[in-house]
Amino acid sequence: MSNLIGTWRLVATRAWDDDDNELPVPYGPIPRGVVAFDDNQRMMCVLVDGRQQLPLASSSREYASYTGQYTFVDNVLTTRCDCSSDPARVGTDQVRQVRFSGERLILRPPVRVSANGVNVHRELQWEKLA
Repeated sequence: MSNLIGTWRLVATRAWDDDDNELPVPYGPIPRGVVAFDDNQRMMCVLVDGRQQLPLASSSREYASYTGQYTFVDNVLTTRCDCSSDPARVGTDQVRQVRFSGERLILRPPVRVSANGVNVHRELQWEKLA
């Protein structure tokens, strides 16, 4: 777990469907985010579409934040959410598959289903701040 502890900044995101077709990237073309893990197994995360102005067709900016106690076992990160920008997350377990690639931390949330019924896979890549 010691390699997880610290503060990380979001550097890249990716989304794809079950057929490996690329989908619009999470948090827009300029994703911004910070996640911090401390040695008391507490974490906090903030993610946002970092564009200064959204295209006229967009009605909202993708944003998420949450915090809670975490466990990290067998490359699975589980956070018991106790505060969130989405009240539906509070009291739930936020589960992420974890892998490291060089200096990057790569988190993959569970597959979600889009409004048109497509399974959406997501990956968020993070670099540790000095």
